[in-house]
Amino acid sequence: MAITAQPDSLALQRLYHWEKTAPNRVALTQPLGGGPVRDYTWAEVLDQTRRMAAHLQSLGLPPGSRIALLSKNTAHWLMSDFAIWMAGFVSVPLYPTLAAGTIRQILEHSESKLLFVGKLDGWEGMKPGIPAGLPCIAHPLAPADALKRYAQWDDIVAKTAPLAGHPVRPADEMCTIMYTSGTTGAPKGVMHTFGNFALAVADGLKRVPLREDGRMLSYLPLSHVVERALVEHGQLATGMHVYFAESLDTFTSDLQRARPTVFFSVPRLWVKFQQGIQAKMPPKKLDLFLKLPILNGIVKKKILSALGLQDCIFAAGGAAPMPTELLRWYARLGLRLAEGYGMTENLGATHITEGGLDAAGTVGRPYEQVQCRIDPANGEIQCKTPWNMLGYYKEPQLTAQAFTEDGWLRTGDKGSVDAQGRLKITGRVKDLFKTSKGKYVAPAPIEDKLVMNAAVEACCVTGANLGQPLALLMLNVDAAKKSRDPAGKTEIEESLSAHLAAINETLDPHEQLDCLVLMTEAWTVENDLITPTFKVKRNRVEDLFAKNYDIWVGARKKIVWYQA
Repeated sequence: MAITAQPDSLALQRLYHWEKTAPNRVALTQPLGGGPVRDYTWAEVLDQTRRMAAHLQSLGLPPGSRIALLSKNTAHWLMSDFAIWMAGFVSVPLYPTLAAGTIRQILEHSESKLLFVGKLDGWEGMKPGIPAGLPCIAHPLAPADALKRYAQWDDIVAKTAPLAGHPVRPADEMCTIMYTSGTTGAPKGVMHTFGNFALAVADGLKRVPLREDGRMLSYLPLSHVVERALVEHGQLATGMHVYFAESLDTFTSDLQRARPTVFFSVPRLWVKFQQGIQAKMPPKKLDLFLKLPILNGIVKKKILSALGLQDCIFAAGGAAPMPTELLRWYARLGLRLAEGYGMTENLGATHITEGGLDAAGTVGRPYEQVQCRIDPANGEIQCKTPWNMLGYYKEPQLTAQAFTEDGWLRTGDKGSVDAQGRLKITGRVKDLFKTSKGKYVAPAPIEDKLVMNAAVEACCVTGANLGQPLALLMLNVDAAKKSRDPAGKTEIEESLSAHLAAINETLDPHEQLDCLVLMTEAWTVENDLITPTFKVKRNRVEDLFAKNYDIWVGARKKIVWYQA
């Protein structure tokens, strides 16, 4: 028997619940730039939402029309989404870092009838991607050019009466199309219903302690499935207080303002936090302090307070593997990081560890309503959940390929399940490559080890048909600057050479890396080397750099500097 969501757990019903029961409680805190913030109570959120919903309905669009959102995370991002639903439409969120061509592709493929433009850093580069004639509404924090060019949110809200009553949408009705960032090919539009979100969040809350008196900082793109489910729908379910980050430069103060009780981040940021702490307190000194009974507690509290995580009761990572060494490091500070797993097609909600280092190297057991199996033919992880996607928008053939004949979602990830039922991810089915010696190499576990060096921002292990694999390393900003000085360059080479030797000792002979190729130019969404969620596009790396592999290996050096 199919599991269905209870009507009072659906998004719009939850909005009306908080409007009625907690109208004066602050729901959202939005930085305005340069220090000041603006609090929005539930009453204010619903008032603006109702007014914008009334305006959208006045446009005479057919029910179910797609309305797109292009903005960094803000209070008005959420209010726009709520208004789209309340008016009877479907939201199409776009990553706020997309190139113009991808923006145009998604807007045209989704047949979006209107676009909300909000807070953006790269507006000039994005603007050409908006089709001529597409109506747009500018949020209050939109770029100045957008505020001049388009109808303004504040003006519309000021002159529009709020939509009356409590319009609702059935659980099986589509509420959003989320275009996957995709490491290969064009983004696909993943269709989800109101019921999918309600069911996934209800099961997730049995593991993730979101509470009515809790706080979260919203900074990972709300266009990403985890932030959408955890922050937006987690708030609707629990009524917690959501804070927004202003910018990368203010991120530390944003965190300290929010003092989140639950904090989720991608591994790359957890590594950055660690590197920031180690820059101020060398690892040997920290190790010494943590061994001293009197200083131990003081140092832990000071470090967590500096990060803004002193009140955090649940910290987690996902979207990429969490290195075990990193988990151990945070555990010593008293912060046990959980590791979650899922994909856009199942709302990012299938597995999460339940604390403790005994689960390190796994993503834990499935949620209660999730089934997981491993395909014996190729080791692929396959999942069945009550909140699997409806399918890919306008792509029936791709939808059919995404599922097995008996209805299990193909993840494309390889893995195994241990005796305790915990899932271990060992790589991507298509990421395995064969060396010229006929041996297969799984790059992901090696990459987990490489990124633990303080100079490394991102990496890609590659080398199909070579005698031994090699790794391309993108240095972080500090290391790239340091490399311009001869002494600094030598220091980086020595550090990474030792790092390589230590890693190779842990690998099987056919996996051992021939060399590390160091790159100082950033891998970005703009140059198409990473996705908006910081996943490396392996195919793109191969296209750009494979022609150099034989030269780098032939140099017979352990550390090679790439010269563009």
